[in-house]
Amino acid sequence: MSELPQTTVTIRQVSLDLDERTLSDVRQLAKDSLNADGNPPLSDQTLVALAAEDPSENILTLLAEVGEGTDSALAGIAVVVREAADQPWVLELVVHPDHRQTGIGRALLTKLSELIDLPQVQAWAHGDHEAAKKLASRIGMNRVRELYRMRREGTDFLEEAPLDRRITVRSFRVGEDEPAWLESNSQAFARHPEQGSLTLNDLEARMNEDWFDPSGFFLAFNDEHELVGYHWTKIHQASGDSIRPTGEVYVVGVLPQAQGLGLGRSLTTTGINYLLEQGVDSVILYVDAENEPAVKLYRSLGFTLWDADIMYGPQPIE
Repeated sequence: MSELPQTTVTIRQVSLDLDERTLSDVRQLAKDSLNADGNPPLSDQTLVALAAEDPSENILTLLAEVGEGTDSALAGIAVVVREAADQPWVLELVVHPDHRQTGIGRALLTKLSELIDLPQVQAWAHGDHEAAKKLASRIGMNRVRELYRMRREGTDFLEEAPLDRRITVRSFRVGEDEPAWLESNSQAFARHPEQGSLTLNDLEARMNEDWFDPSGFFLAFNDEHELVGYHWTKIHQASGDSIRPTGEVYVVGVLPQAQGLGLGRSLTTTGINYLLEQGVDSVILYVDAENEPAVKLYRSLGFTLWDADIMYGPQPIE
């Protein structure tokens, strides 16, 4: 990797929540990187944490800025977030496409190493990129987790899978369903490192995003009016060379007591057909590579492997 550019580069730590202008710059950087790479460089959870009104000691943010004064511009960002003080830090780092191969990523990591024990951090690389491999290797990290990104092309509707007669499905009701969904989500993803720990603040932050639409958030109830499964969909507006928006199987959850009823397939089908009705020409989803039953289900619904997000972590003890 080349040395730092001749233009002035400043690495600045942000200890409190980001102001509106900086947050807007971060979102634009993420958008520019998405258009260049085809991968969103920052997770929803990271964006939620950056926009939180209450400062937290469980997030550290470093901004890389080029230029001086009013001519300065955001060229990169490194964010580490953890669920609690006894949990590992999780890092996401992105450099603007116009400022890559100039040492900014390395500069962000060098500054970060002064603040936390960098070799013990877990880091997401959104897309299996060579640059991420080199940075991870430099600080002694190796691949510890692979998250598939799968894609279903075309506008062909799926045949609706029959529901168990004891199950009814309706859309999410804002102001009513939040507590039941949070409880069901924590049970459905009890072993999931991110999804299962969502809080009411996390949920409300997502509901405040422009993309949120409760009509595409499907809840399944049993005959005792208990929430036993759900499919939350998402629509990404067209960007880059795309003409039509892209749909996403944002999250599908089925509670343990409802396993074996075919609810996962049924809810997934319902959500995909809903997305197609909204005019998308493809649907994407993320799934852990080790979750073989889910991968098998999605392949049977027409999804193919498109890309992968890689988590890097400490070298295992021999």
